Amino acid sequence: MAERTVLVTGGTGGLGGAVTAAFLKAGWRVVVPEREGGEAAAGPVRLRGEPSLGAPDAARRPEVVAADLLDPAGAARAVAVAAAEPAAPLRAVVNLVGGYASGGLVHETPIEEFDRMLRINLRPTYLVTQAALPHLVAAGGGAVVCVSARAAVAPFPGAAGYATAKAAVQAFANAVAVEYRQRGVRCNTVLPSVIDTPANRAAQPDADHRRWVPPAEIAAVIRFLASDESAPTSGASVPVYGRA
Repeated sequence: MAERTVLVTGGTGGLGGAVTAAFLKAGWRVVVPEREGGEAAAGPVRLRGEPSLGAPDAARRPEVVAADLLDPAGAARAVAVAAAEPAAPLRAVVNLVGGYASGGLVHETPIEEFDRMLRINLRPTYLVTQAALPHLVAAGGGAVVCVSARAAVAPFPGAAGYATAKAAVQAFANAVAVEYRQRGVRCNTVLPSVIDTPANRAAQPDADHRRWVPPAEIAAVIRFLASDESAPTSGASVPVYGRA
């Protein structure tokens, strides 16, 4: 029986599948929100009833909850399911939900597209973390891990909305780290470069994929930041760039 629970948003995406597998392998109870329809960035799909990455039995599968993480009630529902097992209290939240869009320069980018990047990258991270914090405090402490991006600290042309949104995620994580330090809750951020996923390979077929960072390597860092092994660490922004 698992003794602790982690809530992983975006748990079946290119990075999410590796993160879910890392926590399952480490013996955690894993809860994954799923949203059917709507913006793809709001949650994973097609997980219910399927084994998790070759897991041999139900004990090695994530639990799935239907929830719209762009909605406060949906985020609260996902957190409530994650916190519902007294024998395996909620001790970690991993915020993977987000999205990317590129376009023109700032003067060429409609405000609607700029707003969309903020909405799908920052809003679910805020709502899920906000709902989870009382449970983490009540459990005696825990960890929140957020995913920003290298673009937050090294922007590139044509992605001002994305870079701004990921910088906002990083700033929010730092604020949580300061506010909840004395209550036993740590909050850290990882900053990937280009993640080596099938979708990214399809989008950039001519890139040097050897320089990209594999999802499993990022997942190992995230699991570490959520575990007691990283107990002294909070408010950190960890680059996970691979060789990019």
